[in-house]
Amino acid sequence: MAFIDEQPPEASPAVRVIAMPADTNPYGDIFGGWLMSLMDSAAGSVAARHSHGRAVTIAVEGMTFLRPVVVGDEVSVFATLKSVGRTSMKIAVEAWRRTRHDDRSYRVTQATFTFVAIGEDRQPRSVPPLPAESDKKD
Repeated sequence: MAFIDEQPPEASPAVRVIAMPADTNPYGDIFGGWLMSLMDSAAGSVAARHSHGRAVTIAVEGMTFLRPVVVGDEVSVFATLKSVGRTSMKIAVEAWRRTRHDDRSYRVTQATFTFVAIGEDRQPRSVPPLPAESDKKD
């Protein structure tokens, strides 16, 4: 797996955190579930903002761990709304790591999260359509 020219997205991350010892398994490696929860939080933020309310995770597709995260790494999670259905949203999420003493970042994993907007009754509710490219420029 050669990722030599990889660069993280230019947008600001939805989540940025330092991996701490409490986030490790008995072998000292960062839990994959910890990383997945960060990604779910980042995607959930995008889903809630777009749907103007509560949204819940219903699926995660294509998650593969490419590199480890170690204690002290800065983890940045980027999330982008990719498509919208009547009640659902697909969000592309990438996690990147940077060691404390280096400027280079490395992709750790990526996945597509699907959320459904729900109302007070916990039933699916409609969401706005995906903004057109011309709407995003202002």
